[in-house]
Amino acid sequence: MSDSASVLFSRRKALQSASIGALLLSISKQSLAGAQVEEPLADSVRTALSSAIENQAPPVPEFASTESQLTYLRWLGAMSERLIKKKPEWQVRKEFLQTVWYESRRAGLDVSLVMGLIQVESNFRKFAISVAGARGYMQVMPFWTRLIGDGDPSRLFHMQTNLRFGCVILRHYLDREAGDLFMALGRYNGSRGRAPYPDAVLGAKRQWEFDANKLPAGGVDPATGLYTLPFGTGR
Repeated sequence: MSDSASVLFSRRKALQSASIGALLLSISKQSLAGAQVEEPLADSVRTALSSAIENQAPPVPEFASTESQLTYLRWLGAMSERLIKKKPEWQVRKEFLQTVWYESRRAGLDVSLVMGLIQVESNFRKFAISVAGARGYMQVMPFWTRLIGDGDPSRLFHMQTNLRFGCVILRHYLDREAGDLFMALGRYNGSRGRAPYPDAVLGAKRQWEFDANKLPAGGVDPATGLYTLPFGTGR
């Protein structure tokens, strides 16, 4: 084989290898990309879910005691630090975290679980759209707006609406699976019974867990309303 033919052959093999590598990388990236599957809903379930969606109370935290309020402010301060690279603007970050906290608790879900799910589903991108057509932070499929909403899928790009749908749907799947989180997460992703998606969400969840007892003593910053840590320990 001549030198020029050898070079051409080598370049062709390199391009083929690059193409195969890109394909495998694409498959790897999409392996967790799934979608909720549309299933028949009993009238009672449809009514209950619709009612849960329609109640658009503003996500304003309410506290039974000063201690519970301080716990929330500590959580908000800690999560704000962890999320700052994804959402650099303080007001945007605060509103997002406040809404996640409100909607998670409203649906009876662990807030760190919802944060982990959002990380896996959209990486905290408000306008994310999957290859399957799922939308927003919690990658809600548009058919849900027809089943239990007003039929307008564009509303899934509204922050509170998306988080409300996502939390209500996950709660519904948990109830369907009798509290089995592994199976409920698989159902949320359209991969019921398979491990990669639940494992990814539960792994991400650990990044958002919070234990107020492990924080050093601090105080509430009057300028931001955040619970701040002592000097040298970060916010």
